Amino acid sequence: MFRSIHFESGGRKTTRASDPKVIDAFKAIVGDENVAVDPTRVEPYGADAVKEKFPPEAVVFPESTAEMAAILRLANEVVFPVTARGGGVGYTGGAVPVDGGIVIGTDRMKRIFELNVDDLYITCQPGLTTFEVQQAAAEVGLMFAPDPASYKDSFIGGNIAENAGGMRTPKYGVTKHHVLGLEVVTAAGDVIRTGGRTVKNVVGFDLTGLMCGSEGMLGIITEATLKLLPMPEATATVRANFHSMEAACKVLTKFTPEGLLPMAMEVIDKFCVAAVEESFAFGLSKDAEAILLVAVDGSREEVGRQAAIIEKIISENGGFDVIRARTREEEDKLWDVRRAISPALMKYGTLKINEDVVVPRSKVPELVSRIEQIGKKHDTFVANFGHAGDGNIHVNFVVDRDDPEAIARARECVAETFQLSVDLGGTISGEHGIGYVKSQYLHYAVDAATLEMMKGIKKVFDPKGILNPGKMFI
Repeated sequence: MFRSIHFESGGRKTTRASDPKVIDAFKAIVGDENVAVDPTRVEPYGADAVKEKFPPEAVVFPESTAEMAAILRLANEVVFPVTARGGGVGYTGGAVPVDGGIVIGTDRMKRIFELNVDDLYITCQPGLTTFEVQQAAAEVGLMFAPDPASYKDSFIGGNIAENAGGMRTPKYGVTKHHVLGLEVVTAAGDVIRTGGRTVKNVVGFDLTGLMCGSEGMLGIITEATLKLLPMPEATATVRANFHSMEAACKVLTKFTPEGLLPMAMEVIDKFCVAAVEESFAFGLSKDAEAILLVAVDGSREEVGRQAAIIEKIISENGGFDVIRARTREEEDKLWDVRRAISPALMKYGTLKINEDVVVPRSKVPELVSRIEQIGKKHDTFVANFGHAGDGNIHVNFVVDRDDPEAIARARECVAETFQLSVDLGGTISGEHGIGYVKSQYLHYAVDAATLEMMKGIKKVFDPKGILNPGKMFI
């Protein structure tokens, strides 16, 4: 190992991960072809969906836990930043190397070790996409429930690190509710195991839960045991138009008195409707100020009964042009509208600031109404859509990238939206995490004493601060 690869700079010792001796050590661990230093090859690993670029000095692609541990032992010894990366589709810069150093790409870590039908779990490496895990489970009649919109691109390791949500959250919860156990490599290169293969496990502290949402700041996941569920016999989706976002959101609490817990409840405002219609010509109504999508799953008989009740409730509460999908193809077409929103919104500007605030479900109507007022106050275009069933709204302030004054106004809108969400009993992120993008707002949602506790936990797991520096804490 290299115990003293340092460069003197103004009397202060610094380390470069790109030093030839360090690069040679990486190559010895993972092979020459799995170490990237060429600027054109490393550049894509310096940005996520935020599109701000922080190119790493090198990208290293391990294939096993042993290789991951060797990389981290070297990083901890020599001391340089390490940022783990999955699919790179996040919105808060969580997988971006803002302080330089290396990126560890988990692209090669795609093995499934076990798929246990009797005990309902799958054990796999972190480089599989959510879709690949879902497909593997579906082949044996099972379901992996977490379903983020980026499911075909996001990696399981990243989903766990960000505690991703998705459209099925109202019924099935977020990613952490489906993680039974983890294998994690610490900053020092030690391998630890958390949780296990059982649904019940109260032996020691819940380190599995701690790792979920830790954004790669406490350790790097190399193996995950994920809970699977029986595949529902049937699903049904109902879509309806409304004359206002407020009216669509008020329906959300009407299903509970009827004993219904929909799998998904998504709301889309008129600007999103116009954008996807212009881009994809779905045939959406020009009279729709908002669209509500509601999905249920279960036995065929129960799904039919619930869908009929949902249609009735929606119609009685201001919904019109109510449609129920009768086939899986029709259902997919209804959901295609929701999945097309994010890229379609770029018609309104060249910079989309996408936030994911969350409030108690009953507060969603007030949230969206007041966010619209915030946009008008600061002369900033805003479009809202998202997982209304769990109170998680994606707020999109869209401006021109070359207009500094417009960007400044949009940042004011973001700050006021975060404060509003906290005031309504919610918080500043439902599933995107904090990263570096939201770090300046963390104190809105976390008090000083709790924040210091979090920093203390980080210090225990990563004393030298090499794991994903520049994130969350400022």
